Amino acid sequence: MTSHTTTDRLTTLSVVTLETPSLGDRSYLIHDGAHALVVDPQRDVQRVLDVLTEHGLELVAVAETHVHNDYVTGGLELARRTGASYLVAADEDVSFDRTPVRDGDVVEVGTLRVRAVHTPGHTPTHLSYVVGTEHRDEVVCTGGGLLFGSVGRTDLISAEMTEPLTRDQHRSAHRLAELLDDEVDVLPTHGFGSFCSSGETTGRSESTIGMEREDNQALRVTDEDVFVTELLAGLDAFPAYYAHMAPANRRGPDAIDLAPPEVVDRTELARRIHAGEWVVDLRARRAFAERHLLGTINVELGDSFVTYLGWILPWETPVTLIGEREQDVAAAQLQLARIGVDRPAGQAATGEALASDDPAYRVASFAELQDAITADEGPVVLDTRRDLERAEDAVPGSLHVPLHELLDRLDELPDAQLWVHCASGYRASIAASLLHRAGHDVVLVDDDFSSAPTGRS
Repeated sequence: MTSHTTTDRLTTLSVVTLETPSLGDRSYLIHDGAHALVVDPQRDVQRVLDVLTEHGLELVAVAETHVHNDYVTGGLELARRTGASYLVAADEDVSFDRTPVRDGDVVEVGTLRVRAVHTPGHTPTHLSYVVGTEHRDEVVCTGGGLLFGSVGRTDLISAEMTEPLTRDQHRSAHRLAELLDDEVDVLPTHGFGSFCSSGETTGRSESTIGMEREDNQALRVTDEDVFVTELLAGLDAFPAYYAHMAPANRRGPDAIDLAPPEVVDRTELARRIHAGEWVVDLRARRAFAERHLLGTINVELGDSFVTYLGWILPWETPVTLIGEREQDVAAAQLQLARIGVDRPAGQAATGEALASDDPAYRVASFAELQDAITADEGPVVLDTRRDLERAEDAVPGSLHVPLHELLDRLDELPDAQLWVHCASGYRASIAASLLHRAGHDVVLVDDDFSSAPTGRS
């Protein structure tokens, strides 16, 4: 959680940034010392309530820049619990009561003025919110519009709408640049690892309109046709669970429920695996490779956990979590709840799951893979990276099945030992566990791709 303050001659505007690294997103709490606005809150609203209590603030309004595709919002629940107005685009079709907002509407939050600006592109009804005082604009919350060096992706609605939305995105970025002074701080929701970003962002932690004029893709490329071509060429796959987020957000999500799941024993774990349910081991990939319960799937707990588990998990399949500590299971449960995977079917301690030895698999480096290639052992190499990563460079002769396609393409793989890699080892570890569960002989290449034997090596 970070904060900063800007001051003019009449008021002090403070911004508290709430980071969600597991989804690559930010939410914002903006206040004048007494009254607050919250923009794009995540589903776990308690952390917002804690900030309000800490600073003694009254929440006046909760604002959504758009109906989110990458997480379940906490906006409706936060508004209900505090009595704040819930600002949602007037043209968005939702199933709950909200304060409809249109381009040019102004909402007063204590001494702060919040002005809505229609900035279509990421979605058709997307809004940005310019926040300041009667005398000066201070910050602009840009949601999935103007990001740090890039813009939000435009292909999440439909293939038919992608090009028109890309053109809208270019025009929206230029509209904000024309409306706002260089000193206005830019506060995007996406762009910190989220797949809602259309391309590489700058990696900086803060920015202004002036900084974006210098290096933002949408502002640097003034020719709209050129921008469309460049942006579309940079779009790659996005998580499958995205398809379920917007419908849930339009319906109005239920409050989050983080009560601990039931504890199950090894016999019940085996029954669930046999029934086709997912039993997910949260341990580090090397520990899992050394010893695990046969049929379990390894998704190492960390910032990438929910993105990749949510991406490959058949939707509504029951999930049981295995963790070394109860807090590991709780952390995984919170991440899953943020994308609408509610109430894990159960939990088990690692000791219970590993009551006996089960088959394991080898872990290797790219140097060992190179040795195997040099020794003419003819290893079958499986690349689980995405298409655009593969296009940059690859291990010669390797097979390519992106992790998110693996379950649908298992029958394409040869009956041979598979050396599985990605860019860092994280996705490869998930793939190796899925392949091992399916009966394949695997070697996990847990290494950085910069060490891979490629055409440039």
